[in-house]
Amino acid sequence: MAEARNFENVLDQSDSGVAHFHGNDSALRRFQQFLHTSPAAVPLIVLIISVVVFGILVGGKFLNPFTLTLILQQVAIVGIVGAAQTLVILTAGIDLSVGATMVLSSVVMGQFTFRYGIPVEISILCGLACGTLCGLINGWLIAYQKLPPFIVTLGTWQVFNAIKYIYSRNETIRTQDIEAEAPLLQFFGTQIKGFDVLGLQIGFGGAVFTYGVVFMVLLVLVLWYMLNFTAWGRRVYAVGDDPDAAELAGVPVKRMLLTVYGLAGLICGIAGWVLIGRIGSVSPTSGEFANIESITAVVIGGISLFGGRGSILGMIFGALIVGVFSLGLRLYGADAQWTYLLIGVLIIGAVTVDQWIRKVAG
Repeated sequence: MAEARNFENVLDQSDSGVAHFHGNDSALRRFQQFLHTSPAAVPLIVLIISVVVFGILVGGKFLNPFTLTLILQQVAIVGIVGAAQTLVILTAGIDLSVGATMVLSSVVMGQFTFRYGIPVEISILCGLACGTLCGLINGWLIAYQKLPPFIVTLGTWQVFNAIKYIYSRNETIRTQDIEAEAPLLQFFGTQIKGFDVLGLQIGFGGAVFTYGVVFMVLLVLVLWYMLNFTAWGRRVYAVGDDPDAAELAGVPVKRMLLTVYGLAGLICGIAGWVLIGRIGSVSPTSGEFANIESITAVVIGGISLFGGRGSILGMIFGALIVGVFSLGLRLYGADAQWTYLLIGVLIIGAVTVDQWIRKVAG
């Protein structure tokens, strides 16, 4: 009888242990499903923690309106180019030429204005057309010639880089010349410290925005709406998730890819205009690492490199995380190499989390 009672006790403990295990598994599963359906949650949490930590370490030098909006100004270019990169990566592609497209577009705007005397408004439109054309070239080679996105954009990155140096003759158009003859080129660098209401000047409490920052925010919001609430956005995700299934469902995959790469090129063209406002000049050597920085923002933002999953809001959070780390460590007095080290760790961590989520969700 004693042995029977002991056996029953073991069964009871085993049953409770299994129930406890399944309870944990269910909670873990729910958490993973939450991350799967809300891919921007992880970068948002990391961003909030980063701001709090640097606020404690640095104090008032970091947690003030001017510094926080300075971060926005610093990531404006990365955020805009990152938006273009997000569209491409959501289709399971990649665009290594975004930085070269951006700078080539800015060079066209500057050279058309100062070398040929074309009105600045038309020069800007020509620069935007140049960016769009670069994107369409990538899209045509990838969609209709069936070439791998990585190889295509690696090649066009080199081609566009060479063209911008050859065409500009490696010359920089100075800030003073632009201010005197074509100030519209610097429009996105104009600071907004407040606004006037019935003769009263209303400020932002020390915060300083630029039109480039405003454009970045509006662009992300518009693309977020398009990706989440339009048929075009659903098709983008479908192409990235499974292009064969999408084509069987009636999605024009080739045309979608051409559209996405063309739109990405247009966004990079606008980024070229914003770049002129940010640095004040037109230089073929600017924006050298924009392609890597945009991919970094996308990956840290929780957007899957395999396509079909992620939120453009996560990308902007990822860009802000890099900006917070860069400025926070600088104010703290740490060596700049710590920034690269921590960002590298974040990239590896983001990819690990993405694989974990995909495995469980599958």
